[in-house]
This record gives sequence, C-alpha cells and structure tokens, in this order.
Amino acid sequence: MLGFKQSLTTPSCRHGVRTLLKRIEKTLQLYSTSFSMSTTAEGTTGASGKSMPTKKQIIEKKLAEALAPALLEVEDVSYQHAGHAGAPKGSSETHFNVKVVSEQFQGRNLLKRHRLVYDLLRDELQEGGVHALSLNTKTPAEVGPKP
Repeated sequence: MLGFKQSLTTPSCRHGVRTLLKRIEKTLQLYSTSFSMSTTAEGTTGASGKSMPTKKQIIEKKLAEALAPALLEVEDVSYQHAGHAGAPKGSSETHFNVKVVSEQFQGRNLLKRHRLVYDLLRDELQEGGVHALSLNTKTPAEVGPKP
C-alpha cells in the first residue's frame, strides 16, 4: 500500500527495514510498559511491579528448554567490556560466557554446535542487546564422568 515493495529490491534492504521496525516496536513496548524500571538480581521490575527476566535468565531458559543440558553455566562478564564500541555507556548484560554440556551436540562439529546456540539466542543477539557470547559446547562423553 505504501510502495515499499518497489523500493526494497534487495534482500539486505528488506532485512534492514525489518530489523529497524523490530527495534522501533521493542522500544515502544519498553516505553509503554514503564518509564521507571529498577534492576534486581531477580530481574527487572517495572512500575506495574511485575518482574521481568534478566537477559541471563532468558538465555538460561532458552538453552535449558531446547538442549536439556547436563550442565549449563551462564556468566555475565559485561563489566569486563565496559566502554568499548560494543558496550555503549550505561549498558549492561551485553557479554556472556556460556558453558553447555548436552547430548544435542552429539555428532555435530564445533561450528554446528555454535550455530545451534546462536540460532536459539537469535533474538537476544539481534534485538536484545547481547553483543557477544563466549561458548564452550561439549557432549557428556567429552566431559567424562564426574569424580
């Protein structure tokens, strides 16, 4: 109706517009929820008093549900990256170390394991402000029995 289809002739242009629209939508949702939010160890609490999960909790939940891991450790190391271009001033929860031990990695090489994790966390990486993940992905057989 607005003539965008004729203007957006390449896949990269269409992707760029979709990404921009998603960011605008997310920004509007955040501002409509509350102007004053406080962050706690349990998550972010808006003016409504509802607790919203932290990025760490979202990452843990998504990986736990999809991979049924024998071990899952998610460490927020954003403080180590404060001030560089990928971590704008005042940002938090941008960098994570993630260790996952799961049968889901069986028969997959390192690249396929990492792609699987990145696909599961696509929203957090593209729209959610997560800038970097350091991944350690193993199968239970690669870790061996616990002493």
